Amino acid sequence: MSDSKDLTFSDLQQHIRQMYYEKDVARGVEGTFMWLMEEVGELASALRGDDRENLAEEFADVIAWLTTIANVADIDLNAALTSKYGQGCPGCSKLVCECPDSEKP
Repeated sequence: MSDSKDLTFSDLQQHIRQMYYEKDVARGVEGTFMWLMEEVGELASALRGDDRENLAEEFADVIAWLTTIANVADIDLNAALTSKYGQGCPGCSKLVCECPDSEKP
């Protein structure tokens, strides 16, 4: 990991792996997914409130649990993100999406 306080996705994934990998593998993808869903629910609640600090913490928790699942599933998040979004919108290939509103995203 770099000396900077900022974490890249690669840094974060390695950091989470170092801290929790044995516990995460023992829990498995299904158990870890349930924790992610709990955190998504907490994020939904935080989005309805006005506590910015709590909102930031819940976003961080969701990303951390998603990273945990990626570790257990042996997915390199940085590679996945770069492959899907590195050249622009996956739908229209533009840096600023021009997809119709009826389509994702």
